[in-house]
Amino acid sequence: MPAHPDLSDRRSAGAERRSDNSGDEYDVDGVVPATVVRPTSTEEVAEALRSAARDGLRVVPRGHGTKLTWGMPPSGVDVLLDLSALDAVLDHAAGDLIVEAQAGAPLAELQRVVGQEGQRLGVDETVAGATIGGTLATQASGPLRMSTGTMRDLLIGVTVVRIDGVVAKAGGRVVKNVAGYDLGKLMVGSFGTLAVVTEAVFRLHPRPEVQRWLRVPVAGAGEAWERTREVLHSQCVPAALEVEWDGDGGGLLVLLEGREAGVAARARTVIGLWGDTAAETEAPHQCYPWDAAARGDDRSTATKLTFAISGLADVLRTARAAPARVRVRGSAGVGVVYAAVDGSTEDVVATVRSLRETCAGHGGSAVVLDAPSEVKGAVDLWGDVPALDLMRRLKDRFDPDHRLSPGRFVGGI
Repeated sequence: MPAHPDLSDRRSAGAERRSDNSGDEYDVDGVVPATVVRPTSTEEVAEALRSAARDGLRVVPRGHGTKLTWGMPPSGVDVLLDLSALDAVLDHAAGDLIVEAQAGAPLAELQRVVGQEGQRLGVDETVAGATIGGTLATQASGPLRMSTGTMRDLLIGVTVVRIDGVVAKAGGRVVKNVAGYDLGKLMVGSFGTLAVVTEAVFRLHPRPEVQRWLRVPVAGAGEAWERTREVLHSQCVPAALEVEWDGDGGGLLVLLEGREAGVAARARTVIGLWGDTAAETEAPHQCYPWDAAARGDDRSTATKLTFAISGLADVLRTARAAPARVRVRGSAGVGVVYAAVDGSTEDVVATVRSLRETCAGHGGSAVVLDAPSEVKGAVDLWGDVPALDLMRRLKDRFDPDHRLSPGRFVGGI
């Protein structure tokens, strides 16, 4: 790696800088940055990236670090761009159902602010402490995906800083303004490899008057699919339909939202479908089936499974028959679930391959989001990606020298 200057000598942007970060909380999946820069504004982010560009330094953006081990470790980190100080909810236009926030703002804080006006951003906090930027970068979603979509669906405007320090904006503060909207869509799920998001604008939804969760146990994969189909074909209009699966069985959970009388009537419909075994339950507190706080070799192999909803039973059967232990949680209603896979490296790799084959047979995929280093070295995290050539051309266009989050994304992007 070429030598590089200590950025702590550069003060033009006013951003906090520090070096000697070995052994602290700033490592990126085991890769320790040479320098940490903590900007407090879009302008300071731009200056930090211009400074890094002058010396050809590799940069990785970071929010609160809740998903910093997702994807592959970067090929190197000269500058860790800590965005946690960009944590403000900048504006809430309640009358227009619009909110604008900085990338480092915790999702929970944004929900608190808009909740004061009886509104919400229809995205679940899938990992405690997750920020707006990190949720955008990883396209993380939870139960509400079924009714309100994902970050990609709710984003209407974005401010980004290119790797050369140029600030760009797309979209706007009005839902009907879609000029440049594709730039925002490109940022979602890009793992911070195309540009650094500093601000984002979202459309909101009214917060429902009442929420009720109902759960029914299921003993087999076929029963899970039959129960799912019953709800989808009924008049209960679920806001979420989740499956929990661990070994020999699990359960289905349905979320009903709206006014008290309507929710009560729809709850009776669900109980009529599911029978006396259905019961009201507490809202699930964790959207993922793995321990989000686990690190190193202690963490499960975390996978995201997508498939046509008619493939639910086959996916659950594959999970049951796998050599490794597989715990599943996610949206049976849209065919996007998450699985924690635990066992020896050999068993985990075999399990990922079997899940990938089953999902592909139902028009989907199996992506490894996170895993111990030995598993990451033994399996392709992303699997077959038909649009990989296009994604590489986009990377070359946005980041010609491949200095932004290098190697973290699909195909070494």
